Amino acid sequence: MRIISRKIRFSTQGNVDIVNLTERVVRNLEETGLGKGVVNIFVAGATAGITTMEYEPGLVEDFPAVIERLVPQKKGYLHDKTHLDSNAHSHLRAALLGPSLTVPFENGELILGTWQQIIFVDFDSRSRKREVILQIIGEQE
Repeated sequence: MRIISRKIRFSTQGNVDIVNLTERVVRNLEETGLGKGVVNIFVAGATAGITTMEYEPGLVEDFPAVIERLVPQKKGYLHDKTHLDSNAHSHLRAALLGPSLTVPFENGELILGTWQQIIFVDFDSRSRKREVILQIIGEQE
């Protein structure tokens, strides 16, 4: 059993910017030469999250609207008053989505559904440089 750590770095625009990470995760997995195991995809940060969905234009446009209905941006959150800040909604949205996702792999390939991609969502209220950590745990076949 081997554990290999990798990092994926990229920039985002904030405000529910959705980034498809699937190909980058696949590339990193292929470089390890491992045959079966799991990949944990983790964002170290309190205003972003990781999940899966079909990454297509309609859903990419629908997702921010759904998030706005669930956690409105302008709601008078206590965090904003306490910290004289304006990104409480970002923290709350990220907490709902979660900071990580674990995907199994076999024969060196991620086990994802036909229309399932790994996405990163930046909920912060400004553009950011982001880093996602991959922990690839597996073995040769």
